Amino acid sequence: MTVLQSIILGFIQGLTEFLPISSSGHLVLIPHLFGWELDPDFVFIFDVLVQMGTLVAVILYYRSHLWKIASAFLNSLKTRQPFAEQDSRLGWCLILATLPGVTIALIINGVVETAFKSPLMVAGFLFLTAGLLVLSEQAGKQTRRMEQLKAVDALWIGLAQALSIFPGVSRSGATISGGMLRGLDRKDSADFSFLMSIPIMIGAGVYSLADLAQTPALFTYLPQLASGFITAAVVGYLSIAWLLRFLKKQSLKWFALYCALMGSLVLILEYATSF
Repeated sequence: MTVLQSIILGFIQGLTEFLPISSSGHLVLIPHLFGWELDPDFVFIFDVLVQMGTLVAVILYYRSHLWKIASAFLNSLKTRQPFAEQDSRLGWCLILATLPGVTIALIINGVVETAFKSPLMVAGFLFLTAGLLVLSEQAGKQTRRMEQLKAVDALWIGLAQALSIFPGVSRSGATISGGMLRGLDRKDSADFSFLMSIPIMIGAGVYSLADLAQTPALFTYLPQLASGFITAAVVGYLSIAWLLRFLKKQSLKWFALYCALMGSLVLILEYATSF
């Protein structure tokens, strides 16, 4: 991987991690579409580190909100009143929303690895993302705020997040759709989606640290890794800010259209190259 390729992939990760168009799907498809022959061992390292870049972005963006949630959560443990404050209740909801994705990921990890090797499966999951986004716009009432979330809402959104372990299913798209189907408006659904990305990305990073430390290419490709990490962090931060402004007035159907077009393009190219 060259430095230019790492910047391109870092940009894609930062942009698509938070826009509802699937970062994992794009990281599979872009090298395939451009014919990049990348070392699988290095790609693993790179994917882990650029995801850490987007983790830095979301923590920085929500730093004041995270501080309030953490303080209220710790206070709720002392007082043994977990749902007494809005912020402490939100903290517990974030924990509940994380559980389904972690559980399902551990159970079907082998199936997911197969999906990452198949552009056709990515295309199919992009169509699924498009369908979820359209459904949420059609069926979501958008009358509730994030402060009104209950445990059942968090588990529902967590189940939606579990779908995103498949490349092509957008994590933000699935969770924003899940929130809207529970009555949240677009903006609050997105806020909760981004907040709940933090524990899942921290968990994925910690899970990968052992393999990461044992990889001999870690320092050999330091310029590529650093450029991808920084690009993903900067672009990720800007993507969050832009999307939250966009969702105040605009529909998710534009992203559904993009996912459908991207999935169609992959199918056309795969069909054309099969002859």
